[in-house]
Amino acid sequence: MTDTPTRRLRLFLARAGRLPAWSVIAAGTLAGCLSGGAYGLFTSTTYTATSYVVAVPTATSTPESARGFAQAYGRVATQLAVLGDAQVWAGVPVRTLQDSVRTATSPDAPMVAVSATSSRPDLAVDMANAVSRALTQHAEKTRSSTQVRLVQFSRAVKPSRPTSASPALTTLVGAGAGGLLGGLALLARPRRADGDEASAPAAASVPGPATAAAVGGQR
Repeated sequence: MTDTPTRRLRLFLARAGRLPAWSVIAAGTLAGCLSGGAYGLFTSTTYTATSYVVAVPTATSTPESARGFAQAYGRVATQLAVLGDAQVWAGVPVRTLQDSVRTATSPDAPMVAVSATSSRPDLAVDMANAVSRALTQHAEKTRSSTQVRLVQFSRAVKPSRPTSASPALTTLVGAGAGGLLGGLALLARPRRADGDEASAPAAASVPGPATAAAVGGQR
Protein backbone atom coordinates (compact mmCIF):
# COMPACT_ATOMS: atom_id res chain seq x y z
CA MET A 1 0.00 0.00 0.00
CA THR A 2 1.32 3.47 -0.90
CA ASP A 3 2.45 5.51 2.11
CA THR A 4 0.55 8.74 1.39
CA PRO A 5 0.41 11.77 3.72
CA THR A 6 -3.24 11.02 4.42
CA ARG A 7 -2.42 7.50 5.48
CA ARG A 8 0.41 8.72 7.73
CA LEU A 9 -1.97 11.18 9.36
CA ARG A 10 -4.50 8.46 10.00
CA LEU A 11 -1.81 6.25 11.54
CA PHE A 12 -0.67 9.11 13.76
CA LEU A 13 -4.21 9.80 14.96
CA ALA A 14 -4.80 6.12 15.57
CA ARG A 15 -1.64 5.88 17.69
CA ALA A 16 -2.59 9.06 19.57
CA GLY A 17 -5.96 7.50 20.28
CA ARG A 18 -4.21 4.62 22.07
CA LEU A 19 -2.28 6.96 24.42
CA PRO A 20 -3.59 7.22 27.99
CA ALA A 21 -5.73 10.28 28.64
CA TRP A 22 -3.42 11.73 31.28
CA SER A 23 -0.43 11.79 28.92
CA VAL A 24 -2.09 14.25 26.51
CA ILE A 25 -2.96 16.69 29.30
CA ALA A 26 0.48 16.26 30.88
CA ALA A 27 2.22 17.00 27.59
CA GLY A 28 0.13 20.15 27.08
CA THR A 29 0.80 21.33 30.64
CA LEU A 30 4.55 20.76 30.26
CA ALA A 31 4.67 22.62 26.96
CA GLY A 32 2.71 25.49 28.48
CA CYS A 33 5.08 25.65 31.46
CA LEU A 34 8.11 25.86 29.20
CA SER A 35 6.56 28.50 26.94
CA GLY A 36 5.29 30.65 29.81
CA GLY A 37 8.55 30.42 31.71
CA ALA A 38 10.58 31.36 28.64
CA TYR A 39 8.33 34.35 28.00
CA GLY A 40 8.76 35.56 31.57
CA LEU A 41 12.54 35.10 31.53
CA PHE A 42 13.26 36.73 28.19
CA THR A 43 10.75 39.62 28.43
CA SER A 44 12.25 42.75 29.96
CA THR A 45 10.97 43.91 33.34
CA THR A 46 8.99 47.16 33.23
CA TYR A 47 8.11 49.76 35.86
CA THR A 48 5.27 52.30 35.85
CA ALA A 49 5.19 55.68 37.60
CA THR A 50 2.14 57.95 37.77
CA SER A 51 1.73 61.66 38.48
CA TYR A 52 -1.56 63.54 38.89
CA VAL A 53 -2.69 67.02 37.86
CA VAL A 54 -6.03 68.59 38.73
CA ALA A 55 -8.13 71.20 36.94
CA VAL A 56 -9.17 74.09 39.17
CA PRO A 57 -11.89 76.55 38.12
CA THR A 58 -11.27 80.27 38.47
CA ALA A 59 -13.73 82.76 39.98
CA THR A 60 -15.58 83.06 36.68
CA SER A 61 -15.81 79.32 35.99
CA THR A 62 -17.65 76.32 37.45
CA PRO A 63 -16.64 72.86 38.70
CA GLU A 64 -18.50 71.30 35.77
CA SER A 65 -16.36 73.31 33.38
CA ALA A 66 -13.22 72.14 35.20
CA ARG A 67 -14.25 68.51 34.81
CA GLY A 68 -14.88 69.04 31.11
CA PHE A 69 -11.47 70.64 30.55
CA ALA A 70 -9.80 67.85 32.54
CA GLN A 71 -11.15 65.38 29.97
CA ALA A 72 -9.78 67.57 27.18
CA TYR A 73 -6.36 67.94 28.80
CA GLY A 74 -6.20 64.18 29.25
CA ARG A 75 -6.38 63.82 25.47
CA VAL A 76 -3.98 66.69 24.80
CA ALA A 77 -1.29 65.33 27.14
CA THR A 78 -0.02 62.79 24.60
CA GLN A 79 -0.02 65.17 21.66
CA LEU A 80 3.13 66.58 20.08
CA ALA A 81 2.47 70.10 21.39
CA VAL A 82 2.93 68.87 24.97
CA LEU A 83 5.45 66.07 24.42
CA GLY A 84 7.72 68.40 22.49
CA ASP A 85 8.31 70.40 25.69
CA ALA A 86 8.36 67.34 27.94
CA GLN A 87 11.23 65.69 26.05
CA VAL A 88 13.60 68.39 27.27
CA TRP A 89 12.96 67.62 30.96
CA ALA A 90 12.66 63.85 30.49
CA GLY A 91 15.83 63.58 28.39
CA VAL A 92 14.27 61.17 25.89
CA PRO A 93 12.99 61.59 22.32
CA VAL A 94 9.36 62.40 21.61
CA ARG A 95 8.93 58.95 20.08
CA THR A 96 9.83 57.34 23.41
CA LEU A 97 7.27 59.49 25.22
CA GLN A 98 4.59 58.59 22.67
CA ASP A 99 5.25 54.88 23.22
CA SER A 100 5.61 55.02 27.01
CA VAL A 101 3.16 57.64 28.34
CA ARG A 102 -0.57 57.07 28.86
CA THR A 103 -3.23 59.26 30.49
CA ALA A 104 -6.47 58.50 32.30
CA THR A 105 -9.34 60.73 33.42
CA SER A 106 -12.46 60.34 35.52
CA PRO A 107 -15.95 61.71 34.78
CA ASP A 108 -16.46 62.35 38.49
CA ALA A 109 -13.28 64.31 39.30
CA PRO A 110 -11.36 67.01 37.39
CA MET A 111 -8.12 65.03 37.56
CA VAL A 112 -5.69 63.69 34.97
CA ALA A 113 -3.38 60.73 35.71
CA VAL A 114 -0.17 60.67 33.66
CA SER A 115 1.54 57.25 33.68
CA ALA A 116 4.91 56.38 32.14
CA THR A 117 6.37 52.89 31.69
CA SER A 118 10.04 52.02 31.29
CA SER A 119 12.55 49.30 32.06
CA ARG A 120 14.22 51.84 34.41
CA PRO A 121 12.12 53.00 37.37
CA ASP A 122 13.91 56.36 37.58
CA LEU A 123 13.24 57.06 33.90
CA ALA A 124 9.56 56.22 34.35
CA VAL A 125 9.40 58.84 37.11
CA ASP A 126 11.17 61.46 34.99
CA MET A 127 8.86 60.94 32.01
CA ALA A 128 5.66 61.09 34.06
CA ASN A 129 6.72 64.26 35.86
CA ALA A 130 7.97 65.88 32.66
CA VAL A 131 4.68 65.35 30.83
CA SER A 132 2.70 66.64 33.83
CA ARG A 133 4.88 69.77 33.97
CA ALA A 134 4.54 70.41 30.24
CA LEU A 135 0.77 69.89 30.44
CA THR A 136 0.33 72.39 33.29
CA GLN A 137 2.37 74.99 31.40
CA HIS A 138 0.31 74.39 28.28
CA ALA A 139 -2.90 74.91 30.28
CA GLU A 140 -1.50 78.08 31.86
CA LYS A 141 -1.04 79.66 28.44
CA THR A 142 -4.75 79.21 27.67
CA ARG A 143 -6.13 80.04 31.14
CA SER A 144 -7.50 83.42 30.03
CA SER A 145 -9.78 81.72 27.51
CA THR A 146 -10.63 78.51 29.41
CA GLN A 147 -10.93 80.09 32.88
CA VAL A 148 -9.45 76.85 34.25
CA ARG A 149 -6.04 76.30 35.84
CA LEU A 150 -4.20 73.01 35.81
CA VAL A 151 -2.02 72.43 38.86
CA GLN A 152 0.08 69.48 39.94
CA PHE A 153 -1.70 67.38 42.54
CA SER A 154 0.92 64.66 43.12
CA ARG A 155 4.35 64.02 41.67
CA ALA A 156 5.35 60.57 40.49
CA VAL A 157 7.46 58.52 42.89
CA LYS A 158 9.90 55.74 42.15
CA PRO A 159 8.01 52.42 41.91
CA SER A 160 9.11 49.79 44.40
CA ARG A 161 8.10 46.79 42.30
CA PRO A 162 7.73 46.03 38.59
CA THR A 163 4.38 46.11 36.86
CA SER A 164 5.27 43.39 34.36
CA ALA A 165 4.37 39.78 35.10
CA SER A 166 6.97 37.70 36.94
CA PRO A 167 8.37 34.46 35.43
CA ALA A 168 6.51 32.46 38.09
CA LEU A 169 3.20 34.01 37.05
CA THR A 170 3.80 33.52 33.32
CA THR A 171 4.79 29.90 33.99
CA LEU A 172 1.57 29.32 35.93
CA VAL A 173 -0.54 30.92 33.21
CA GLY A 174 1.25 28.92 30.53
CA ALA A 175 0.68 25.68 32.42
CA GLY A 176 -3.03 26.41 32.73
CA ALA A 177 -3.35 27.25 29.05
CA GLY A 178 -1.35 24.18 28.02
CA GLY A 179 -3.47 21.89 30.17
CA LEU A 180 -6.63 23.39 28.69
CA LEU A 181 -5.38 22.84 25.14
CA GLY A 182 -4.40 19.30 26.06
CA GLY A 183 -7.92 18.66 27.33
CA LEU A 184 -9.41 20.01 24.12
CA ALA A 185 -7.08 17.81 22.07
CA LEU A 186 -8.17 14.87 24.20
CA LEU A 187 -11.79 15.53 23.32
CA ALA A 188 -10.98 15.79 19.61
CA ARG A 189 -8.84 12.67 19.25
CA PRO A 190 -10.31 9.47 17.77
CA ARG A 191 -11.61 6.90 20.22
CA ARG A 192 -11.20 3.15 20.14
CA ALA A 193 -14.35 1.06 20.08
CA ASP A 194 -13.37 -1.11 23.04
CA GLY A 195 -16.91 -2.42 23.44
CA ASP A 196 -17.23 -3.79 19.91
CA GLU A 197 -16.51 -7.37 20.98
CA ALA A 198 -18.82 -7.12 23.98
CA SER A 199 -21.66 -5.74 21.88
CA ALA A 200 -21.35 -8.41 19.15
CA PRO A 201 -24.26 -10.91 19.13
CA ALA A 202 -23.48 -14.29 20.68
CA ALA A 203 -23.08 -17.24 18.27
CA ALA A 204 -26.05 -19.58 18.08
CA SER A 205 -25.42 -22.81 20.00
CA VAL A 206 -26.16 -26.21 18.42
CA PRO A 207 -28.05 -28.54 20.77
CA GLY A 208 -26.20 -31.76 21.52
CA PRO A 209 -27.58 -35.19 20.67
CA ALA A 210 -30.21 -36.56 22.97
CA THR A 211 -29.08 -39.12 25.47
CA ALA A 212 -29.96 -42.78 25.01
CA ALA A 213 -32.30 -42.68 27.96
CA ALA A 214 -34.25 -39.82 26.54
CA VAL A 215 -34.54 -41.54 23.18
CA GLY A 216 -35.69 -44.76 24.83
CA GLY A 217 -38.38 -42.90 26.75
CA GLN A 218 -39.87 -41.56 23.58
CA ARG A 219 -40.44 -44.97 22.04
